[in-house]
Amino acid sequence: MASLKELKGRINSVKSTQKITKAKQMVAAAKLRKAQAAAEAARPYAQRLAEVMSSLGGKITVTANSPKLLAGTGSDSVHLLVVANSDKGLAGAFNSNIVKAALVAARRLEAEGKTVLFYLIGRKGRPVIRRNYPKSILQMFDTTDVRNPGFDEAERIADELVALYEEGRFDVAHLFFSKFRNALTQEPTEQQIIPVPAPKAAPAKQGDAVVEYEPDEEEILAALLPRYLKTQLFGALLENMASEQGASMTAMDNATRNAGDLIKTLTIQYNRSRQAAITTELVEIIAGAEAL
Repeated sequence: MASLKELKGRINSVKSTQKITKAKQMVAAAKLRKAQAAAEAARPYAQRLAEVMSSLGGKITVTANSPKLLAGTGSDSVHLLVVANSDKGLAGAFNSNIVKAALVAARRLEAEGKTVLFYLIGRKGRPVIRRNYPKSILQMFDTTDVRNPGFDEAERIADELVALYEEGRFDVAHLFFSKFRNALTQEPTEQQIIPVPAPKAAPAKQGDAVVEYEPDEEEILAALLPRYLKTQLFGALLENMASEQGASMTAMDNATRNAGDLIKTLTIQYNRSRQAAITTELVEIIAGAEAL
């Protein structure tokens, strides 16, 4: 049984931990509001760009002469999994859920006879993927010195992916990130980003105006495809930031509550041990007095 000194030390230690988790919860809550607003503000732009892509895509037939980002390489034997993680922990299962989804996809693709490679964003997913696929990491993108990944980072990632694609290093790229729903719910999401899935034309609406494009639809689409890729990556980074803060806030709230429960339990043990010690001391005093 722990001594009174040990119990008191544990209580003080847990109280210190509780102060830290409470502070981190408040910081995550403050950051979540900003990150959520940024993610939600970016969604309409991505949606509108997708609609423009659909409109243009419906006017052309994808052939071997179409832009490579749309037509593909003609093969799907090598798949690149782009795994977007954060550089910080204390966010519950946020990072591990993204990695888990990527590993499930990797095993599925391997079972289909495909070659799997990885492009890693952020530090947290690296150890697990290195342990499972030590020779399959094609490239890593470091975000250690970036406080809030934004469009500049999305642009650099997109440029690197396109360069690797044009070098013939892979045929298909899948992006893995966490879709933000609310502070309690973040959904690991898989999305094919290269080649850009052929957009489907939206059904024509009565009264739609006839639009003439200059230059033609294919040239505009070729110019929009890289922008579309960067926008998808940018949106994923924003979704990840909001998801990370939501997961961190929830994890720190749970940790604070658990610390409070543990403090109560230890306090009860301390009081009981103290009472037992006092009782034992009284018994010894009475026994000593009777002996006299």
